Formats: sequence, structure tokens, C-alpha cells
Amino acid sequence: MIANSTFVQLPTRTLIFGMAHEDGRILCEELLPVARACEQSDSQVRSCLRRMVAEGLLEKASGAGASAVYNATPRGKQVLSRLYEKTRLAYGQDAAGIGWDRKWHLVFFAIPETKRIVRDRFRDRLLELGGGQVQPGLYVSPHDWHEQVVSEAERLSIQSFIGLATTDDLSVGSESDPKAIANKLWQVNKLYNRYQLFADELKAVPEALAQMRDRHEQLGDELFLSGALAVAVAFQECFEDDPLLPPELLPRPWPGQVARELLVQCRKMALKIRVTRSQPVPFRYFDSAVQA
Repeated sequence: MIANSTFVQLPTRTLIFGMAHEDGRILCEELLPVARACEQSDSQVRSCLRRMVAEGLLEKASGAGASAVYNATPRGKQVLSRLYEKTRLAYGQDAAGIGWDRKWHLVFFAIPETKRIVRDRFRDRLLELGGGQVQPGLYVSPHDWHEQVVSEAERLSIQSFIGLATTDDLSVGSESDPKAIANKLWQVNKLYNRYQLFADELKAVPEALAQMRDRHEQLGDELFLSGALAVAVAFQECFEDDPLLPPELLPRPWPGQVARELLVQCRKMALKIRVTRSQPVPFRYFDSAVQA
């Protein structure tokens, strides 16, 4: 059912981060069986682990082969923390239904060409935080993101090259209506269509899982793991590009919220009918963030 969907193939790196414990530990005795259920070989996983160590995301703590244990480095934990915080914000906004004070928060910078690599990293972080580019060197967000921006600027030692401002009067080109600005800067309509496609793919799954429960059928681990991870990856493709604009700037109903609700329903139902409930659950951070 889930495994036969058109969802994309699972990236190994996503699988590895998805199996991390809350303290950043990754146990190969848990990771490898999940990878095999997702049709990924042990050598493929180990190769990715080596790359992640080389990139400074993980460090090997102990053991070898199937008994190896890896720990997320501070940089790796930062990646996991960002996933957690963004997930928490998304579900928090969904629950509140409101969230905007009609303030736009601007970040502007003029970082010299001699610091181009650092400039690119800073710009990438602004985009990761959901910022929209008004023009080169000028980014905006409806969220109060200045503390996070300053923290990144300090980390990159570029505080003297950035400026901050807040306004309730913003025009971008000929647009002054907030929703029109949002669509221009973040291509809301395109994101709408992507989330709608995901929701359409998934909408029949909760009922199918409920019917399995009613028939006292159980979901084998191979199907559970491959399906759960494939769905998570397909969702993440939309979610990574979602600036999480406040509800006031989005069309109603917003398919992003529908997609998130479906994701929770599928996950809860699948866990209830999973054959081996005591086995490791991928994407623990997701459950923690939703509960928060």
C-alpha cells in the first residue's frame, strides 16, 4: 500500500539522521536492519557514515561493523536541532491558527567579495530560516528571526557587515498587499501545489491502516519501515522549502497543514499495528516535536 506509492527513493543520509537518538547517538545494530528493509546495503550505509564523519557531522564512538556506535558532532546535532525546531514551529502554528503581528523583519548585508564563501554560507542560512530575498543583500521574514540571524553572523564573524530593521510598511516592486508579497517572495502557489500532490498521495492511507486494524491485521516491519521512511522523505521535500509563513499569509485551507495532519495520522496508526512495536522507531525527533 504505502510501499507501492510514487514516493521518492530514500536518501541514505536522511535514513541515518532519522535513526538518531535524542542525544545524537546512532547505533548500527538499529540502523542496519532498517536500511535493509529499505533495500539499502550495509556497504552503502557504511560508506555514507564515513562521508558524514569526514564532513564533521558524526564521529565514531565505539565498536565496529554491526556493533558500531556513532555520535552526532556539535554540527550534526545542530542539523537535528533545526529539524526539531522547524517541525515544532509548524505544528505549533497549525494548532494556533494565527501567528502574525503584521511586522516584517529585515536583514541586510554587504559582505566583501574576499569573504565570498562566508557570505554564501550566511545567505544559505537565511534561506534555511525561511527568509525571502527582496534583492541581493536584502532578506525579509514575517517571523522575528533577528536573534537567530545575529547568532549566525557571530558564528561566521561577520557582525560588522549586517544590519537589521523591522517595519509594518513593506512594498516589493508594485506589491504592498502582504499576501501578494508572500506569493512573490516565496512562490506560495507552487508550494501549495506540491503539498496538495503529497496530500492527495497520502489521503487514503489512514483509512487503509484503520481497516487493517479493524481486521486485526498487523503491519510487518519491512513494509512499516520502508513505507514510513518513504513518506517522511516525500514530505521533507516539501517541508525543506517551506518558509512556514504565518497562517494570515497563506491561502485557506492550506494543504501544508493538511499534509502534516495526514502524516501524524498515518504514523500513529501504523505504530499501533506494527508487528514489532518494541523495535526502534525512525524519526524520533518528529514525535518529540509534535508532542511539544
